[in-house]
Amino acid sequence: MKHERRGGISRQMPIAPPLAGGRFLFILIIVGLASVILIGRITLLQVIDRPFLQSQGDARTLRHEAISAHRGMITDRNGEPLAISTPVVTLWANPQELPTDVIQRLMLAQALGLSLDDFESRVARFSNREFMYLRRQMTPEAAQRVLDLRVPGVYPQREYKRYYPAGEVAAQLLGVTNVDDVGQEGLELAYQPYLAGRPGQRRVIKDRRGRLVRELGVIREAQPGGELTLAIDQRIQYMAYRELRAAVAEHEADGGVLVMLDARSGEVLAMANLPSYNPNNRAGLDPRGLRNQALVDVFEPGSVMKPLAMAAILESGVVNRNVVVDTSPGWMRIDQFTIRDIRNYGELDLAGILEKSSNIGMSRLALQLSDTAIWEKYNQLGLGQSPGTGFPGESTGSLPAPVRWSRSERAAFSYGYGLSVSALQLASAYTALANNGERLPPSLLRLSEPPQGIPAISPSVANDLLDILETSVGAYSGGRRARVEGYRVGGKTGTVRKTGQQGYSTDAYRSVFAGIAPISDPRIVTVVMIDHPRAGQFYGGAVAAPVFSSVTGNALRLLDVPPDHEVE
Repeated sequence: MKHERRGGISRQMPIAPPLAGGRFLFILIIVGLASVILIGRITLLQVIDRPFLQSQGDARTLRHEAISAHRGMITDRNGEPLAISTPVVTLWANPQELPTDVIQRLMLAQALGLSLDDFESRVARFSNREFMYLRRQMTPEAAQRVLDLRVPGVYPQREYKRYYPAGEVAAQLLGVTNVDDVGQEGLELAYQPYLAGRPGQRRVIKDRRGRLVRELGVIREAQPGGELTLAIDQRIQYMAYRELRAAVAEHEADGGVLVMLDARSGEVLAMANLPSYNPNNRAGLDPRGLRNQALVDVFEPGSVMKPLAMAAILESGVVNRNVVVDTSPGWMRIDQFTIRDIRNYGELDLAGILEKSSNIGMSRLALQLSDTAIWEKYNQLGLGQSPGTGFPGESTGSLPAPVRWSRSERAAFSYGYGLSVSALQLASAYTALANNGERLPPSLLRLSEPPQGIPAISPSVANDLLDILETSVGAYSGGRRARVEGYRVGGKTGTVRKTGQQGYSTDAYRSVFAGIAPISDPRIVTVVMIDHPRAGQFYGGAVAAPVFSSVTGNALRLLDVPPDHEVE
């Protein structure tokens, strides 16, 4: 205890105990240790663990988003658009961010074209998720009207939607894409990788709710799909579809098919099918309208095969061009089967056999050939084989091998029964008659140059048959309604009984016509098939031939084919 004297008075001064200095030192040590630990932790996070933490942070904020690629356009041979992709907006929402206010939810539902009950039920289904579609593929204007409501939790997504300017006219050939712009049918499916292109990718920063904060840049630019140029001529396609639809309606038929080929290249200038559908509005779609009957459906061709069988007969050397066949009495019995003509035509030359469409004449000629002669000719003409267009589901038809054939089967083959073909196969076979005996493989795409023809008929026989086909549409023939004013044309009618569970029907037919124009210098080959006409007439010359006449005449004029100087 210290004593201090001040003014004669002494006071005692307290001395700090040793414990107070120790407590201070302890606190100082604790603070120092905490600082060291904090500095160490900061060093650990900022130096040692920095790459790991940065990657984890990026994973929670950085996103790689796809950039939609513009699907390639499909055009006709003249560059007219048949399928194009237009920009649309898809609206989506985070259900957990949507407002609970009834008024806002009602306004959003109405803007989306939904009732409040439907909207609430949809939101309830996705209540535990952070994503739901509100409406797919809206026009930008309609989507903006919804976004202008500024409802929390609603976001846009840019996409593309396929549009088909020709509508139902070429629907089965083009096919369709789904809501994600992926090809599902037709050429859209066949050329999906080529048309789709390659999506791009960009890096963005988003908050924890998935909202875009900042775009950091494009990693890979989107590569648009390739453009597909078809062989069809949109002008001819429209006209062919119109005439086919009129014929189907007039004859109360189940449907119909028309195929037109360029006789010099094999390109498909028109391919029309009924029933059809509008690919831009698939509500109430008839599933039958989806089928491209010209390529995927087959039928027994009937008498339109007679000119092709006659090519085998003439090339065999068994008969010559001037042969005369006695078809009396108009029927014949083979292997317990009876073959008939409509009436007894008596003696007929080759032109007469085709003009009268005599089954007896064809059978008697065919039975003079070897067992395989007609089958081999049909095989050379591409029947029973894939047309090679690449179209999904294209049919090979049926060409049964001549193993232990009976005489009646050989005879039936000569007038078009016992085999099946697609309309495209039949048209392709007829190109051999129009192209100096060389068959041209059909092409759905525009070609830069004509393909190499496939020899199928000798040139002299092909030219003889062109002359014979012209007489088959003479003024007094069954095919006279196929005539085209100003042009020499030729062709063959066919009337085929349809088959059912009980065999051949007695009241259901297919009406067929296959023809070439102009005979003087062939430019087009056309096949028309009307399925099950019910309005009374059913013969190919009465039902299918007029469609050939109208379509062929208009097509020749559209293609600037000069008229023939002399037409009988």
